[in-house]
Amino acid sequence: MHMTQGQLETPMFRQYLQVKERYKDCIVFFRMGDFYEMFFEDAEIASRILGITLTSRGEYGGKKVPMAGVPYHSAKPYLGKLLAQGYKVAICEQLEDPKLAKGLVKRDVIRVVTPGSVVDEGILEDSKNLFIASIWGVEPEIGLAHVDLSTGLFMVSQISNKSHVKEELQRLSPAEVLLPNSLLKEWEEALRPYRVEVLDPIQYHPDQAQDVLKEHFRVRSLKGLGIEHLFSAVCASAALLKYLSLTQKTHLDHITDLRFYNLSQFMILDPTCLRDLEIIRNPRTNTEEDTLVSVMDKAQTPMGKRLLRQWIIRPLLDPNAIESRLDAVEGLVQKRQLKKRLRELLTKMPDLERINARVAMARASPRDLIALKEGLKNVPRLKEALGEIPLKGLLTHILDRLDPIGEVLELVEKAISEDAPSLPKEMGIIKEGFNLELDRLIGIMRDGRNWIAGFVKTEQERTGIPNLRVGYNKVFGYYIEVTRSYLHLVPKDYVRKQTLANAERFINQELKEREEQVLTAEERRLELEAQLFGEVQKEVARHSKRIASLAGAIGELDVVLGLAELASENRYVRPTIVEEPIVDIREGRHPVLEKKLGLEPFVPNDLSLDGSKKQILIITGPNMAGKSTILRQTALITLMAQVGSFVPASSATIGIVDRIFTRIGASDDIAKGQSTFMVEMAETANILRNATPKSLVILDEVGRGTSTYDGMSIAWAVVEALHSLEGKGVRTLFATHYHELTELGTLLPRVKIYTMDVKEWGDSVVFLRTLRPGAADRSYGIEVARIAGVPESVLKRAKEILFGLEKQRADTKIRGKPITRDTGSKFQPPLFSVADQRLISWIKNLDLNKITPIEALLELKKLQEHVLQLQPTKGK
Repeated sequence: MHMTQGQLETPMFRQYLQVKERYKDCIVFFRMGDFYEMFFEDAEIASRILGITLTSRGEYGGKKVPMAGVPYHSAKPYLGKLLAQGYKVAICEQLEDPKLAKGLVKRDVIRVVTPGSVVDEGILEDSKNLFIASIWGVEPEIGLAHVDLSTGLFMVSQISNKSHVKEELQRLSPAEVLLPNSLLKEWEEALRPYRVEVLDPIQYHPDQAQDVLKEHFRVRSLKGLGIEHLFSAVCASAALLKYLSLTQKTHLDHITDLRFYNLSQFMILDPTCLRDLEIIRNPRTNTEEDTLVSVMDKAQTPMGKRLLRQWIIRPLLDPNAIESRLDAVEGLVQKRQLKKRLRELLTKMPDLERINARVAMARASPRDLIALKEGLKNVPRLKEALGEIPLKGLLTHILDRLDPIGEVLELVEKAISEDAPSLPKEMGIIKEGFNLELDRLIGIMRDGRNWIAGFVKTEQERTGIPNLRVGYNKVFGYYIEVTRSYLHLVPKDYVRKQTLANAERFINQELKEREEQVLTAEERRLELEAQLFGEVQKEVARHSKRIASLAGAIGELDVVLGLAELASENRYVRPTIVEEPIVDIREGRHPVLEKKLGLEPFVPNDLSLDGSKKQILIITGPNMAGKSTILRQTALITLMAQVGSFVPASSATIGIVDRIFTRIGASDDIAKGQSTFMVEMAETANILRNATPKSLVILDEVGRGTSTYDGMSIAWAVVEALHSLEGKGVRTLFATHYHELTELGTLLPRVKIYTMDVKEWGDSVVFLRTLRPGAADRSYGIEVARIAGVPESVLKRAKEILFGLEKQRADTKIRGKPITRDTGSKFQPPLFSVADQRLISWIKNLDLNKITPIEALLELKKLQEHVLQLQPTKGK
């Protein structure tokens, strides 16, 4: 934006335009006194999104300049709304006191707040990490780094293919993704759901990348970080770190570690699985209500809540690591009083991770330091309580890191007042006794107040004015106020300053001298307190690594305590973790549905899978009988076990699962022009291509999105493929309405047929919700329709049609022509019909080596009668 002759050209406006020129892609919060002002398009955007008044200031190009502003002391909610809409905000502050400025107040941008780089309390969600991610590289070496600036969590992986990167991004749900413009075209479609920040490829230059990481982590080589030879991981990490340094314009000392992880370390839960099992988000309400995390979250601290979510989306594959967590939970689960005491202590624990981040970035408030101090005071009590029980597993590692950081506690205790204000540039932050000069200034101010009280009394006696008083305002400073009725008693040394309706205000030499002394002390005190607070903050920041370690330990303790409480409240048991391909659950329950039912009893079920005899269970039964519940609870119990949690069952043996695949429910993708069946087949294809013998596959009604024959054929072929996967097969639960698939129980050795038990009572049906061996007799669709409220007339007609179909005498023209018991048309039995199955089984069971001629003729006669029943001739 350039000025032309005749346009508004005040020094302040020129200053604003220079700032805006450097931050064209940001909304500029331009500090003017007590407000952040916005101009031009920024003001129009802010007015629309924030619901604030749009005004104008001066002219530019012959038009009034749009202007809008928000109070600087309460700007956070407004900032949060702009970030939520994907905007970046450049905070342009006054760098000097306007009272002391010679000419135009110096201003500059002190930081750029982006959707992924928020650290401000009140904008962040306590229970969730806020990630910003960075991508670099091409297949088979794609670097993916992500950081939560508000906590210092910094992780990187190198991933072989693009689809796995997409899945990891969906698990992380970053608020912002960085990538070089050279990769934009390739990644544009994949990154459509995210706010993308395109960087110059120079930010990813490998030589520069190495130096950026070495300098930040103060190391000579990247070997200790585990990424020395991972070219793409190094570039992605360094670009992310540099971007944060450029936008935040401050130290990032709270980012003390870069953790390399491999996707092969964790069970893979792809977005389909997360959605189908409702692990983190309920797709119907788009909230955490009635999700696995809502049931499992018993954490008392923000650190624990965030860590639990990380554990849940990344279940472990290492049995030793799982057992370490389970040992910790078991060590606490029966200690009712200890749990209560520890959890009470944790309720007093502040968000140490985010306080640590704000301290390291010099953005902490005085109350942050007070909260930090109170949290540190509780650490010895936590250690003492934990010392009362034998520790094993993760608890031992937690205890070792419960460091009270005495130096920080002592410093904050000495320096910061208990009733300190919330803002770091107000009076009253620093305690008396911490700094001699500050104590002197406080003394002057206190003496000034005492002096004024004495001055009033002296002046009242000297002048004879009984209601004489001394006041203060920012415009006139200290003044003597006399009501009109006593003006005749005002002495000559009083100088008039202001006239009011009922009084006059004066000043005299003695009060003026004292005012100068007090006000000078006040200004100096403000400056000194701000300086001392900055020094205290800097000293605390020196201990960032220790605070981060302590915060991590408290988060882990909070999670295992919560899991122990969860187990105690709900009668969960410790699962047995093995390497063999087993899932053996006794009296298993659905963790979410069980809680939702409340007082209504949940029907538990046994279920067993293994790699030798029962690898695939085909489960039949009507809708509403509980097939989907069985599928989901098996997957959730397996996931919970590998998170390190006790599980809802009387016993559970879980063989390590590397990935849970799900194909549940009907959905379409209108945006991509994909039908329900297309989505279903895409998800099924993903399973067939990526499942391994260590996976767990959950399939619900595969093939129902197309015609009966097509769907049944696909379902049959899918079961065969899973049975023969890599010559070993894969643990699979397959719920279906295709009763013909039960034939696979006789054809494939590791396929077993189960059904949900149902009892008939007259025209009614009772769902027992119990899984048992065997196939369903029929679908009970009409009975389910009755429960759902379908009109009786429709049900009656459905029964007539069903009777005709079952008798294989359906008229070829169903529409418009009644189907009755007398319909004489031929009806071709469907492929793999129940009748066919009986016929095949009958023939297969004949022992031709032992049968006599007479017996053979009798069997042939029976066969002829059976066929005539299936396909009656015309007229009969």
